[in-house]
Amino acid sequence: MQTLPISHPVQAASEHFDATQFLGLAPFLRMSIAGDECTDIAQELVTRAQQNPDDAVLWMNLSTVMLCLQRTDLGLTIQDQALAMQQVYTLNAAQRPAKMRLLMLMVPGTLSANVPLDCLLENSDIELIYYYITPEAPFEAPIPEHDVLMVAISATTENLFLLQQLESITRQWPVPVINAPQHIPNSERHNASTLLQNQPGLTMAQAHPVTFSALSAVAEGNISLSSALPGSDFPVILRPAGSHGGHSLEKITSPEELAGYLTRVQVEDYFLSQFIDYSNADGQFRKYRISLIDGVPYACHMAISSHWMVHYVNAFMYEDQKKREEEAAFLNNFHEFVARHQQALKAIFETTQLDYLGIDCSEAPDGSLLVFEIDPAMVVHAMDLEVMFPHKQIHMNKVKTACRELLLSRAFAHSGASADAPEGKE
Repeated sequence: MQTLPISHPVQAASEHFDATQFLGLAPFLRMSIAGDECTDIAQELVTRAQQNPDDAVLWMNLSTVMLCLQRTDLGLTIQDQALAMQQVYTLNAAQRPAKMRLLMLMVPGTLSANVPLDCLLENSDIELIYYYITPEAPFEAPIPEHDVLMVAISATTENLFLLQQLESITRQWPVPVINAPQHIPNSERHNASTLLQNQPGLTMAQAHPVTFSALSAVAEGNISLSSALPGSDFPVILRPAGSHGGHSLEKITSPEELAGYLTRVQVEDYFLSQFIDYSNADGQFRKYRISLIDGVPYACHMAISSHWMVHYVNAFMYEDQKKREEEAAFLNNFHEFVARHQQALKAIFETTQLDYLGIDCSEAPDGSLLVFEIDPAMVVHAMDLEVMFPHKQIHMNKVKTACRELLLSRAFAHSGASADAPEGKE
């Protein structure tokens, strides 16, 4: 087994980690939110994994840490090592006995490749079974007993063939299926922007596929942007096809800026969208993250930034009390937001037909719901410190409860038992 290039000295890792158990993403995300870069636990896992090179669980935990530390290539290499040994990993329910067992079909990849449901179901009575599949070998390992199946795969271009493979398989599945594979491509960026055009009360900039050669012609002044893409004009939003989380996403205001972008970001295919200025009168941009669970919307967070590309972690929400107070007001009055955008939210659910979905959105100048992205794999969690965010727990508990009830209702409707039955399942 290779020696891993970690230079940090071995230090005592957090006592609450049991590195011999599969940990999922949640504990490492919690550490990151608390300001711990996870380097101590990474070093301990390196040491243990090298002492126990045949322990796939240790390698999988180490892979997740490396991905959290943004050491992506190393994290994916370690993940490949783990999956070569073992395809199935069980995240035991915190409350025993487990009320139900959820089998989650996953794919190898970065943290955005799959639904991080464990971040929402910490300390629950639901057992999560991660089953990693590939188009070449979708079901090599035996399928563990389970009560509900969730296709927890994000709708990337690379996953479309695998999702097509799963359609016929899951139609015959013996237990209920959440996020059926035939519906997941509806959340892919280009598909979503096409399907959600002209929906009442909803605005989403069309994501147009465009090639490097076409953009180069615009950057060199050989053709205009509107010639390459009718109806388009600067400023535009440009990103590589298949990218997530704002990676290489930029606002381009001129052919000169486009030329600079193409020098830095060279791929074959991109998505280009018209930029919509959604800033408020105070010049600030407000972005909301919403969970749509069984068609019902729940508020997760609100971020406020002076920059058009809003991420919660860089919007100074932790540093600015006034921003947190405004977020609290949004969460406390979310019913008013839902009332304003009821038609649009209903259209998203009916169009995608996804049982579990994340929405990043704002409000457009005309008052419509401005949708940036829809994706089941958005991170939703309740890990922010209550002393700093006293308003969040009550609202995130609604999200956690709705997720749990979705799973239990499907499981017990299928079995004919009551979701409130006291006996659980191991």
